[in-house]
Amino acid sequence: MQLSWQRWIGSGASRQLVENISRPLMKLPSRSSAVVFSLLLLLGGALISTRLLDSNNYLIHFPHSSSQAFSSSAKTLTASKITLPDDIPKKHLEIPLNCTALNHTGTCPVDYPTGGATEEPGQPSTSDRPPSKTCPEFFRWIHEDLRPWARTGITRETLERAKTTANFRLVVIKGRAYVETFEKGFQTRDTFTLWGFLQLLRRYPGQVPDLELMFDCVDWPVIKSADFSGPDAPPPPPLFRYCGDNQTLDIVFPDWSFWGWAEIDIKPWQMLLPELKEGNTRTKWENRQPYAYWKGNPDVAETRLDLMKCNVSEKQDWNARVYRQDWFKESQQGYKQSSLASQCIHRYKIYIEGSAWSVSQKYILACDSVTLIVNPHYYDFFTRGLMPVRHFWPVKENDKCRSIKFAVDWGNSHKRKAQAIGRAASNFIQNDLKMENVYDYMFHLLNEYAKLLKFKPEVPRNATELCSEAMACSADDQGFQKQFMMDSLVKGPAETAPCAMPPPYDPSSMYAVVKKRENSMKIVDLLERRYWEKQGRRQQKP
Repeated sequence: MQLSWQRWIGSGASRQLVENISRPLMKLPSRSSAVVFSLLLLLGGALISTRLLDSNNYLIHFPHSSSQAFSSSAKTLTASKITLPDDIPKKHLEIPLNCTALNHTGTCPVDYPTGGATEEPGQPSTSDRPPSKTCPEFFRWIHEDLRPWARTGITRETLERAKTTANFRLVVIKGRAYVETFEKGFQTRDTFTLWGFLQLLRRYPGQVPDLELMFDCVDWPVIKSADFSGPDAPPPPPLFRYCGDNQTLDIVFPDWSFWGWAEIDIKPWQMLLPELKEGNTRTKWENRQPYAYWKGNPDVAETRLDLMKCNVSEKQDWNARVYRQDWFKESQQGYKQSSLASQCIHRYKIYIEGSAWSVSQKYILACDSVTLIVNPHYYDFFTRGLMPVRHFWPVKENDKCRSIKFAVDWGNSHKRKAQAIGRAASNFIQNDLKMENVYDYMFHLLNEYAKLLKFKPEVPRNATELCSEAMACSADDQGFQKQFMMDSLVKGPAETAPCAMPPPYDPSSMYAVVKKRENSMKIVDLLERRYWEKQGRRQQKP
């Protein structure tokens, strides 16, 4: 990088140079003061006069007479090389939204960058830089999710079979995105999912490989592993969605709410995450209400309706405080009672699935409260990195009320251990699930997926090109859709390379993870049985 001398002088670097030279001179005897003052005047004149500057090696040449005068006090001051200060900020490429061009042409801009994270000449692009860190452990599940196609790869015929339930086909070719819509997703799930893809392309321009994929925005996974077992079974159709379970082969992907849930005013994750962190500081754990809290829509699943029975009553207190969420009423009142950052006032918070997995899990885990997870059937892309007793406390699905009561009593009796569990979960969310890691997960998943394709991706005849301008510039100003798009817009290419992908699990390391999880669950089950046996003996005493 080269700077003009005029700009360098104006930047404050010249003042720093004068300070560095004059500081030791201040200690000289008083009889040298006149000489020092003359020297500083000469130095200032040298800095101001561009005729005294050698632009090739940035040398300042002092007049011979000055060096002779100075030699009587402190040796001859020779020419000094000036190095540019490290604190001068580098200019990084930004990609502004060009709504004017879109309005004029009706098409996406043609001047998107195809790579590089900096405008500085001679600086390496992001794609050429080594990773600055290793990805979180849960990235290893990418290998497991793609294992069904490791041997056969993915042919076009295999991909097309995923079209049956997909909402859209996404195509990326030379860093540009195209979408073929089959069926509109519920609310704006598909809209913000596609928006997330586009932000990934802005973050890592030219680095996402050419690919085609099918995406299903419905909650529950549908690719049954039993349908594709056996030596003669065809490979399963690759279908992306938000969650999976142990009986399916759907490929899990970050959900739409990371870029905002417009219908219920949940902000984009990069904005909400610091608010959740700040919300944790408002009430210390020991000063929070010593109960388990849950608020949501119980009508979407039988297991949630069952949870409502655990609420406090005149006859029984199960240590639970559960509330029905009326989203229609909340929308009428401006969602004033739904601030996620203001709900960290209980020592324990309950996570329970709905019709499948729920996006609420990350918000609950971020709260520093001990998360009581009712035995889940589904997982999303990051929850397989959670460990019972370390990040959460497991709750039995078929005996919720008793299990919740035990968990709260145990935590209130073991406050330091309980606080450590809540803190480990919130640290996991704040560190491992920050937005840059979400993008890196997407990046690595798509890169590994693209390696499996046995055909050349093509733009379908009825597909349309998709870009941030096409979505944000024309978005409705009413509601939160356009606001959330602008809030989650990636300004330009990342300054660092994606994190380094960890290796896949080998059989022994996979067994160790599974065994550790099973043992943690067994410990909790044993503690719970002993607790209720003790309670039973107390009730039997006269």
